[in-house]
Amino acid sequence: MSVSTFTRAGLLLAALCLPTSATYAAPSPFSAMAGSWSGSGVLSTSDGNQERLRCRASYDVVGTGTELRLNLRCASQSYNFDLASEVEYRDGAISGSWTEASRNAAGTLSGRANGDRIEAAARGDNFSANLSLTTRGGRQNVSIRPQGTDVTSVSLSLDRH
Repeated sequence: MSVSTFTRAGLLLAALCLPTSATYAAPSPFSAMAGSWSGSGVLSTSDGNQERLRCRASYDVVGTGTELRLNLRCASQSYNFDLASEVEYRDGAISGSWTEASRNAAGTLSGRANGDRIEAAARGDNFSANLSLTTRGGRQNVSIRPQGTDVTSVSLSLDRH
């Protein structure tokens, strides 16, 4: 192999290894969420009461890291919920669907992700809520603000296992 052929082959290989513009897209926030989490929180109601919650979450990151399956179960003295969702991340936007088994509810989820923070809206026939989620290392903070229910807010702090 001549030097010029070797040089061209090296340049071609280098060009193939250089990242494309698609590689420069914002990294998926889902990779930091993968795994099992548990913790506690507070559920607040419209009459001013608060109840302690215990929660477990499982995040399964699939595909190229841009798809997420979530299972979240929480219980207090008077409330429990069993939430599942499938979400996709693309260019800073998230979208997907959710179901809540104990109330037989379902709907869509849409929002934005920026770094370690996700802001989203969950909408369904009989339920809507805004939510924010921040993941830093082994700690995750979740805030859910439902509209039109006796539950006015849910705040959770979860730790990775």
